[in-house]
Amino acid sequence: PPALGGWSSSSLWPRLLLYVWLWIGGQVVQVSASHQQFHPHSIKIPGDITLGGLFPVHSRGPHGLPCGELKKEKGIHRMEAMLYALDQINSDPELLPNITLGARILDTCSRDTYALEQSLTFVQALIQKDTSDIRCSNGEPPIIRKPERVVGVIGASASSVSIMVANILRLFEIPQVSYASTAPELSDNNRYDFFSRVVPPDSYQAQAMLDIVKALGWNYVSTLASEGNYGESGVDAFMQISREAGGVCIAQSVKIPREPTAGEFDKIIKRLMETSNARGVIIFANEDDIKRVLEAAKRANLTGHFLFVGSDSWGAKSSPIAELEDVAEGAVTILPKRASIDGFDQYFMSRSLENNRRNIWFNEFWEDDFRCKLTRPGIKLDLDKKKCTGEERIGRDSSYEQEGKVQFVIDAVYAVAYALHSMHQDLCPSSSGVCGKMDPVEGRSLLGYIRAVNFNGSAGTSVLFNENGDAPGRYDIFQFQMTNHSHPGYRVIGQWTNNLRLNLEEMQWSGGDKLVPDSICSFPCQPGERKKMVKGVPCCWHCELCDGYQYQVDEFTCETCPSDMRPVPNRTACRPTPIIKLEWNSPFALVPASLAMLGILATSAVVITFIRFNDTPIVRASGRELSYVLLTGIFLIYLITFLMIAEPGVVACAFRRLLLGLGMAITYSAMLTKTNRIYRIFEQGKRSVTPPKFISPTSQLIITFILISVQVLGVFVWFAVVPPHTIIDYEELRPPNPELARGILKCDMSDLSIICCLSYSIVLMVTCTVYAVKSRGVPETFNEAKPIGFTMYTTCIIWLAFVPIFFGTAQSTEKRVLSLLYISDPVLLHFTRVKNQ
Repeated sequence: PPALGGWSSSSLWPRLLLYVWLWIGGQVVQVSASHQQFHPHSIKIPGDITLGGLFPVHSRGPHGLPCGELKKEKGIHRMEAMLYALDQINSDPELLPNITLGARILDTCSRDTYALEQSLTFVQALIQKDTSDIRCSNGEPPIIRKPERVVGVIGASASSVSIMVANILRLFEIPQVSYASTAPELSDNNRYDFFSRVVPPDSYQAQAMLDIVKALGWNYVSTLASEGNYGESGVDAFMQISREAGGVCIAQSVKIPREPTAGEFDKIIKRLMETSNARGVIIFANEDDIKRVLEAAKRANLTGHFLFVGSDSWGAKSSPIAELEDVAEGAVTILPKRASIDGFDQYFMSRSLENNRRNIWFNEFWEDDFRCKLTRPGIKLDLDKKKCTGEERIGRDSSYEQEGKVQFVIDAVYAVAYALHSMHQDLCPSSSGVCGKMDPVEGRSLLGYIRAVNFNGSAGTSVLFNENGDAPGRYDIFQFQMTNHSHPGYRVIGQWTNNLRLNLEEMQWSGGDKLVPDSICSFPCQPGERKKMVKGVPCCWHCELCDGYQYQVDEFTCETCPSDMRPVPNRTACRPTPIIKLEWNSPFALVPASLAMLGILATSAVVITFIRFNDTPIVRASGRELSYVLLTGIFLIYLITFLMIAEPGVVACAFRRLLLGLGMAITYSAMLTKTNRIYRIFEQGKRSVTPPKFISPTSQLIITFILISVQVLGVFVWFAVVPPHTIIDYEELRPPNPELARGILKCDMSDLSIICCLSYSIVLMVTCTVYAVKSRGVPETFNEAKPIGFTMYTTCIIWLAFVPIFFGTAQSTEKRVLSLLYISDPVLLHFTRVKNQ
């Protein structure tokens, strides 16, 4: 045949073997056709152009038998829909005028291998058979009836059947239009180039289901598929789309065996519970498997735990959830957008044994639908069943509800009819019937016309195909709800047409709850927590708090706030660290200020006393000039306390630098001059009666001011090198708890600079102490030397304790207090002086 032309050498032998097998099969079918009146397996509707039809009139048979029980809805309803469509087309004067469409309709028995055997009927006319060696008994050549030529096939229903049949039909270039096969594999235009369908593929369905999952806020789900093309390809499509889109992870991907063993479904439920957070279950399974999954969940006491999202195999059917409504409550299901065809209802309910003799399976349907038995010659009537009268009526004496795919069967037939109509207009514009150019109909050309159709279907929606022969995706979204336990049912909650429209407010979950349940691996992290991802599972993470001085930059990163900032309480940003200074009402200020005030009062009292008795012998004998200098130094030391407490500024910082060491320098310079004078006087007295030089009051003052000037000069050099200014220290008061962090406003005086500022005073103090030690042997009548020595000893001890404590103290405020308390040292000097007087 022409379809076999152009084969490549690599595939020549397998295809030739297939050709031989088909030829042999054709002979078998040809012989069996002559006995059709005894063993009917197909419906023949005569016409100018013949269409093939494949329908699952019967279910899969038990072992050893190809066919089982009659399928009323999926089989008879759908098959009658094709007959109805043919009647409508043949009676339409505008569509294919003067051309009658016929049909050859076969039963697939829901089995792909059986369907393949039956579909050989469609290719018989395309196989050229050699009959030269066949002779009748009288020697004449046999007269063999030429089988009708099928130009296109409507079907099949199951994807596995369509795949099997499509592999044969494409070899003979016979277009195929399915009304129910949704496997994504059939979208491969290289392998199934003659296959088209009026239902959207499962890839669209998988996209719609993924959109539903995302709309519900789920990111961690399991998948459950019946073994076979439909279930596995549907789940594969969902997993592939979810990987590409991101945001949804698959916890478990479980396959239901084709022949499940006892306890298999309990094991499946147990496995799904290994990832119990994945409550959402995407299910591509047949009705029986769905029912058994629900039963296993009920046995495991998991009613209400699993949140099922079912494919169109679940749809809005009641059979999978019968007596399991509580387990199925809240299940979200999907169905290709459809409508009930009123014309078909009228047609089908008017069918009877008398007016529907063309349907060879209608008697069997009649018996099953009305639960009666027809009498046949030679067959004894079953006493357990009533006798069929023939007066029964569908919908009156039996329940009737139009099967969901009836619309698509009608649309599939019309798609081929419109394609033939367009072909006829192009090839036979002046002919009222089939012209020579359409006898026979060229399959590849017809395929092009099929892919080009665009018309309003039986439900009013447009019927068209893309380049892969797929129909656009249009779905209704259902949810099984139990508003009350007496009237549960499916409710339309949204639609999907390339994008999802879902009414979350109308959804209802187990127990009537309106809140959408969670199906997530990890709950969202709280503000201030970062995600630490679980390796290999992008939807799972651990939440880690941004601790210390860190804040959350993004969902995965924490960073440390700048040194002058601290995190806000929820750690999502940084805020300025509060700035503090030593306040006057602080205990750290009140205590030193109180002591300083007492010292100032005491010093002032001594000064006033000295001034009042300035010319008395006792004041003059004490060395009033140096005493005034000493009291001035003591006064400045007490005064620096208030500068240390005052708010830091350029002026305050300058006076701190100047007076901090100056008061000490004045005090110790006066003490050193005095002890040096005493030492020199007594040492000179041991050698001669001549008094030493520079012991006059004026000389003593000059020496003292020279010593003081060294301190002043050093301070001014410091001013020149590092001008006084303030800084905010954020490091000293930065505890582990950021809420306690404070910036300290202070003068730019480091610990080292303070010690350096006081170092000259320390040198003076140590030198003075040395002279005090040397002067310890003076006569007891000279009562000034020993108190001065005692003062210097204690002062050294205080300084030896102050320096390591000052450097070992962490907080600036505490250091400042130590400095302030250190001023208590001049009190010793002061009271020593008073005692000396």
